[in-house]
Amino acid sequence: MTLTFELCATDGAARRGRMTTPHGVVETPMFMPVGTQATVKGLTPEQLAACGTQILLGNTYHLALRPGDELIADLGGLHRFMQWDGPILTDSGGFQVFSLTEHRKITDHSATFRSPIDGAMLELTPERAVAIQENLGSDIAMVLDECPPADAPRDHVANAVRRTLLWAERCKASHRRADQAQFAIVQGGLDLDLRGRCAEALVAMDFPGYALGGFSVGESHEQMIATLAPVAPLLPANKPRYLMGVGTPRDLLAAVRCGVDLFDCVMPTRSGRNALAFTDDGPVKMRNARHRRDPAPLESGCPCYTCRHFSRAYLHHLFAADEMLGPTLLSLHNVAYYLRLMGRIRAAIEAGTLAELEAGYLARSGAGT
Repeated sequence: MTLTFELCATDGAARRGRMTTPHGVVETPMFMPVGTQATVKGLTPEQLAACGTQILLGNTYHLALRPGDELIADLGGLHRFMQWDGPILTDSGGFQVFSLTEHRKITDHSATFRSPIDGAMLELTPERAVAIQENLGSDIAMVLDECPPADAPRDHVANAVRRTLLWAERCKASHRRADQAQFAIVQGGLDLDLRGRCAEALVAMDFPGYALGGFSVGESHEQMIATLAPVAPLLPANKPRYLMGVGTPRDLLAAVRCGVDLFDCVMPTRSGRNALAFTDDGPVKMRNARHRRDPAPLESGCPCYTCRHFSRAYLHHLFAADEMLGPTLLSLHNVAYYLRLMGRIRAAIEAGTLAELEAGYLARSGAGT
């Protein structure tokens, strides 16, 4: 079975869709919790499913290093290995090309990394990135790309676009699994001309879906949206659009308004591990002493396991005592909050009230969250 995408409703540029994969249906717009190492940190598959998770993200680079993609294939593939029977998207390692600059060398042929685990060298060609993801057996595999930093000079960004297009062609040519869809990645930094050229070239290659990469790498929220708004509509209306590595609830709402369908970010779980919870009234810092005697739930009316069972006082205690349950409970709430927000966004698009939802959120939580 191949991936399909159905556009169900629109509200301005915002889209309500349905993506069907070999491992199930994903209602869009949708947020993907990040399971880089074949696990969403601190949470079980059952907990993720209970709070509404429909699709997870894994990482080619990290899983190739440990435990190894061939081992995962021998054990039945990534779904069986991590006991998640829903859809999985795997990143190609392109973000590590950006984030691990001290440990990698990049040429048109490949990106070569020195493993932070044992110092061994890993050469990631486009063909190898495809082969790893085919071993993993994810439903969606990303092409290998080069992601430049936000402050890179134009000639650097232009060269990254050139290399990204070269690698996309090689990924497409080496793709073999009929049950795995490849998504291409539009690069170009904040340069609308380069973004447009990259999008046009990738659309001509006719991939099943498209991602917008190179965001959340140092630019402001306003710069991101000013670039997304004209670029997202350049991608095919009948295929999913994925904004990589973004971001805050405010980012999600604004990007949906630009026409984006899929998101991923470590923010819900990373924030949870650092005692920060997301709510409609803005972020809550659970280490704050004012929660020490508070019997109220973290967020009134939230149906997640954490809010149904525990008080702010208890959560504050867990972090004060450095107990591992604290990060787990806040991570669970944050993932549930993000997924609940996406459900409200889908309903608002269907009702034509997305602008009101966004305005209400910003008024309650503050424009910076």
